[in-house]
Amino acid sequence: MKLKLLVITLLTFVMGFAQEKGTVTGKVTDKDLGGEALPFATVTVKGYPNTANTDENGVYTLKVNAGTYTIVFAFLGYESKEVKVTVAAGETKTVDQQLGSTSVQLQDVVIEKTVNREKETALLLEQKNAVEIKQSIGAQELSRKGIGDVEEGLTKITGITKVDSRGIFVRGLEDRYNSLLVNDLAVPSNNPFKKVLPLDIFPTDIVGVVDVFKTFNPNIYADFAGGTFNIATSKGTKDVTKVSVGVGYTTNNNLADFKLDSDAHGAQGFFGLAGSDRQLPGIFGGRPSAKTLTPAQSKSAFPSGFNVDSYKSPLNSSIGFLHASKFDFKNDAKLTYLVSLNFDNSYTIRKGADRNLFGGPNTGVYFYNDFYASEYKYKTNGSALIGAAYKTKRLDLGANVFYLKNTENSIKDQYGILEAQTINPNYMLRTNQLDQSDYVTAQLTGKYFVTEDKNQYVRGGASFSSTSYQQPDRKFFGGTYDPATNQLIGSYGGNNFLRQYLDIKSNMYYSGMAEYNLKFGKGEDKQNLLTVGYNGFGSDMETSYRFAATFRTDGAPAYYTSNIDNIDSQYNTDLDQANFYYRETSNAQYKSKLFESINAGYANVLFKFNDKWEINGGIRTEQVNRETKYRENGSFNDPYIKKTFNKSYILPSLNAKYGLNDNSNLRLALSKTYTKPVQMEMLAITYINADGTSVSGNPYLVNSDNYNADLKYEWFPSKSETFSVGAFGKKINNAIERTYQPNAGGPITTFFNTGDATLYGVEADFIMELSRFSESLKKFTWGFNTSVMNTNVKTKDQYVNSNGGVSPSIETHKERQLQGASKWLINSDLKYQFNLKENWTNTATLVYSVFGKRIYSVGSLPMDHIYEMPVSRLDLVWSR
Repeated sequence: MKLKLLVITLLTFVMGFAQEKGTVTGKVTDKDLGGEALPFATVTVKGYPNTANTDENGVYTLKVNAGTYTIVFAFLGYESKEVKVTVAAGETKTVDQQLGSTSVQLQDVVIEKTVNREKETALLLEQKNAVEIKQSIGAQELSRKGIGDVEEGLTKITGITKVDSRGIFVRGLEDRYNSLLVNDLAVPSNNPFKKVLPLDIFPTDIVGVVDVFKTFNPNIYADFAGGTFNIATSKGTKDVTKVSVGVGYTTNNNLADFKLDSDAHGAQGFFGLAGSDRQLPGIFGGRPSAKTLTPAQSKSAFPSGFNVDSYKSPLNSSIGFLHASKFDFKNDAKLTYLVSLNFDNSYTIRKGADRNLFGGPNTGVYFYNDFYASEYKYKTNGSALIGAAYKTKRLDLGANVFYLKNTENSIKDQYGILEAQTINPNYMLRTNQLDQSDYVTAQLTGKYFVTEDKNQYVRGGASFSSTSYQQPDRKFFGGTYDPATNQLIGSYGGNNFLRQYLDIKSNMYYSGMAEYNLKFGKGEDKQNLLTVGYNGFGSDMETSYRFAATFRTDGAPAYYTSNIDNIDSQYNTDLDQANFYYRETSNAQYKSKLFESINAGYANVLFKFNDKWEINGGIRTEQVNRETKYRENGSFNDPYIKKTFNKSYILPSLNAKYGLNDNSNLRLALSKTYTKPVQMEMLAITYINADGTSVSGNPYLVNSDNYNADLKYEWFPSKSETFSVGAFGKKINNAIERTYQPNAGGPITTFFNTGDATLYGVEADFIMELSRFSESLKKFTWGFNTSVMNTNVKTKDQYVNSNGGVSPSIETHKERQLQGASKWLINSDLKYQFNLKENWTNTATLVYSVFGKRIYSVGSLPMDHIYEMPVSRLDLVWSR
C-alpha cells in the first residue's frame, strides 16, 4: 500500500494600502433557538461600506482600519443590534451577538437569494433540491481537505477513482466514457491519448465548483456513459490576496534514487521549459524525404543528448498566487475580477515486471518481452487564469482566459529478455521521453433576465481553444548491460538511437451555447420551467509523426561500450570518427487529419406537481460528423484515404424525484446516450515503443449506443450530512474496447467495436458527523462511498479492422467482463478539525481509495486478457 504524506503550508498576505487593518470577527446566533447558528445574517459597519454575511455556521469577518466603530447586526424578521467596538492596527477583536425575532408584519417583501455555490452545505442543499442525479464539490471542501487539483478532489465523490496517469474512472468505467465542460461550454483535451483534459492540471485555486452528472440531461452533450464534469471557474467573490506554498512527500517516490534527462536537470527543466532543444531539426524540412545526414550534420542537428543524471528526488512542491477584488456600484451592480498563477511539480518512481505475451495456435504462448522495468517521471503543471464578472439585477456577464502548461520528463529502463531472445537475458532498453502540452481557452458567458420578475431569462456563451501536444525527440537505445559496472555494449544499427517526433496540433476548437428559460405555473411563485436551447462544437486537428534513425558507416566498428548514464561522450566520439549517421525513416502515415463537429438542439420541461413530485423530461437531437484523412504505408504522394462517420441522434431523457419527507428523496433517471472513441483510438497512427510493441488506431470505429437507468434513495439528516444508496444499469451496443493482438512485427494494442455489453450495480455513500455517537467526537467527520458492479460482453463473430475490412473475431473469450470496468471500488476520508490558536483553524484528513481488478486489454487467441490489478492509496493531509 502506498502511503502519501502531504504537508501544505499556506502563507496568506492581506495587503492594505492606507494603513494596517484590524479584524472584527464573531458568531451570530438565534436567541429564540437556544444559540443555534444564524446563517446569512448581515453585519455592517455603520456609516461605512464594510459589509459581511455570516456563513452556514453563523461566522462573519470584517476588515477595518484602526479606530472605533458601531457594528450593526441584522436579519430579516429579527431585531437589529448595534455594538460599539474599538480595534487597533493588527488586532483581531471577537464580537459575538445573539438576535431575537421581532413581531412585525411583512407586506410586499421580495427576498432575493444569492447562494455561494463554493460552500459544502450550499452544494448539499442544491443536491437535495435538484431533480437530476448529480453531485458537486466546491472550493470550500477542496480547501478543507487540502486538495491541490480537481482530479484529486473528484475522488471524494461516489463511484469515482483516480488511476495515476490513466485519469478519472466513473463507476469503474475508464476515461473513454466521460466528458468535460468548463462553464457549461465544451473544451478539448490537451492529450490525444485521453478523452478528457487531465483534471490534475486544474489547480483548485481557479475552481469554484465542479458538478458531476452521472445521468443524462438534454442540455449536456450525450457523449458519456460514466459521467460529465462541469467545472465552474472561480470569479472572485471577495477582496483577497493570497500566496500559497506547499511541499509534499510520497513514500518510495521522494528522497529516493531518481534518474532524469541531463538536459532537464536544471532551472529550465525544473519549471518545464526545457523542450526547445528537442524539436525536430529544421534540416529535415516540413515534409519527410528520407533525408540522409552526414556524420557532421548528425552531430550538429540534435542539441539534445542521451545522458541521464542520477540523484535523490526532492520533495514535491507547489506555489500559487491569487488576487481577487470586488467593486460595488449604484443599483446593486457589482464587478469582480480574479488573477491566479500556479505551479506544482511531482516525482514518481515505478518498478516491477514488464512482460508481453506472444503466440498462436501452433506455437503456444510465450513471453515476447520479459523485463524488469524502472520508470522515473518528473511532472510539472503551470496555470494562469484571468477572470472577470459584472452583475446587475438582470444581467450577469463573465469572461475568462486560462492557460495550462503540462510537462512530463520520463526515463524508462527495461532490463531482461527482448523479443524472445532468451540467449541474452541481460538486454537493456532505455527510453528518454518528454510529453508537453500547451493549452489556452478564452470564454465569454452571459445570463439576462428578460422580465423584472425573472420568470424569463436567456443564457449564452462562446469558447475558443488552441491546443498543442508534443513528444519531441522521444529517443531510445539498447544493448547488453552489466549492472555491476553500469556498462552497455551496443551498436548503431537496428533502430538503435531512434528519435521520434510526435506533434498533434489543434488548428481550431470552438464551442457555443444559447438557451431560453421560461418559468410558468400558478401563482406568483412559478415552479415549472421550460428550457429550449442549442450547443455544439467543432474541431480541426492534424498530426505529424516522424522518425530519425542511426545507420553504421561501412567499415566502422560493429559495437561500442559506454557507461549507460554518460553515453554522449562515446556517441560524439563515434560521430567525430564518422562511424555512423542519421537518416529520416518516417513513413506515409506520418500525417493524418481529423475534423469533428457536433450540433444539437434540445428542449426540456420541469414540472413540479406538488411538494412531493417533480419530473424533468426532455429530448435532445444531436448531429455528429467526423472525418478522418490518412495514408497507408505507401507513397508520400498518395492521395488521402477519407473515412467519414455521420449520424443523427434523437436522445430522450427522464428524471423524476419523489420527496418521501422533508429530508429524503427517491429518484429515477432514464436516458439514451452514446460514446465516441478517444482521438488516438480513431487516428490511423501506429505508435511504436522501444520494446517492439505498438499501439494502432482504427479510423473505422463507430460510436457506441448507450441505454441508461438509475434509481436512487437519499437522506439528508442535517445540513452537513447525507446518506444515499442507488442502483444503476446500462446497455452498451457496439462497445469500444482495447484489444491485444499478436503480430509478426511485435504485439499490437488496437481498438475495435467488439460486441454488446450490459452492466449493472449498486453504489452507496454517506457523510457523517461523528458527534452522533459521542460529543467527544464532535470534531470528526467521516465520509465513505463505494460501488459494486457486474459487467458482461458478448463478442461478435466479426469486426471491422483498421483497414476497413471485415475480419473474424480471434478473441480468447467470447463472453467476458467489459474492458476497463472494475467490479468494485471504495473511497473514504476521515476529517479532524481543531484550533491551535483562537484564529488558527486546522484540518487533518485521512483519505483512502482502492479499486478492483479489471481488464486493461482484451486477449486474443491463444492469450488471456491483460489485467490491471487493484491499487490502494492512503493520503494524510494537514491544512491550515
